[in-house]
Amino acid sequence: MPVPTPSQFAAILDTAQRGDYALASINVTSTNSANAALAAFAETKTDGIIQFSTGGAEFVSGPAKDMALGAISLAEHVHRIAEKLDVYIALTTDHCVPEKLDKFVRPLIANEEARKAAGLRNLFNGFMFDGSELPMNKNLEIAQELLAKMAPLGVILEVEVGLVGGEEDGIDREGIENDKLYTSPEDMVLAYELLHKLGRFTLAATFGNVHGVYKPGNVKLKPTILRDGQDAVQAKYGKDAKLDLVFHGGSGSLLEEIHETLEYGVVKMNVDTDCQYAFTRPIVDHMMKNYDGVLRIDGEMGNKKVYDPRSYLKKAETGMKDRIITAATDLKSLGKTVFSK
Repeated sequence: MPVPTPSQFAAILDTAQRGDYALASINVTSTNSANAALAAFAETKTDGIIQFSTGGAEFVSGPAKDMALGAISLAEHVHRIAEKLDVYIALTTDHCVPEKLDKFVRPLIANEEARKAAGLRNLFNGFMFDGSELPMNKNLEIAQELLAKMAPLGVILEVEVGLVGGEEDGIDREGIENDKLYTSPEDMVLAYELLHKLGRFTLAATFGNVHGVYKPGNVKLKPTILRDGQDAVQAKYGKDAKLDLVFHGGSGSLLEEIHETLEYGVVKMNVDTDCQYAFTRPIVDHMMKNYDGVLRIDGEMGNKKVYDPRSYLKKAETGMKDRIITAATDLKSLGKTVFSK
């Protein structure tokens, strides 16, 4: 069962923390993009994460327009395919802002509670709450409420402290004040104090991260913020209090910056924008090279072999798979799995 159990997922994160590497966490919006991620992890024997955003999950649900239902549907697909693979692939959700909790995270928690009552294993390994737009106390108050419900289920909470800039999936933070892009050590200590006794959590602390891809020099990352926050937590609570950190806005980051964050406790990095491009680029190439085949021009019938969606979607999956393998290589997790038969 290569979608890990709660204890197996905890072991995956612990191993990444000890080994100074991080798991590639890939946003998917369809069975095609999910299959690309599954193939990348399976072919390279690499533990990884597949995750769903609110918008991506709603897209999956089609005419139902139900983001929780879409996430459940695609998670069930991943479970069924992953059963055939010899690698662990965890399932989590991505940014869920406060106004969408009742449509996304809370129904997903209720679904896990129902599964537990029925004697079924978890569908998900983790849910993310992004309350970074709220005052710090309110952000962590909601996080405490969610974690208190999730911890007995073995589901890990991801919280965000500090704002990730840019735009992703309807969350637009272009032009926000620069100082809000950097989490303070005091905020990291407070998050630890309020959450660690309730259950396991990961922390998306921000250090200048921006969603999307920008030209070199446009994004000013300060990975030492993560180091300073870890030092502050461990100085107060001991070396065993090291936080499991998450790197958001990872697409387009410099390799040396990625590697530096691994030294400071990053165990998960989200890769979305680069994967979107890697999926779409082969489709564009296919269409341009086969223009007279994918269209019926001048009374001709085109070429079924090239307008069959499988012909270009397979290329798209391969393009995205290759980008995920690059991400795992950058994160030093390529070929690393704790799975054993």
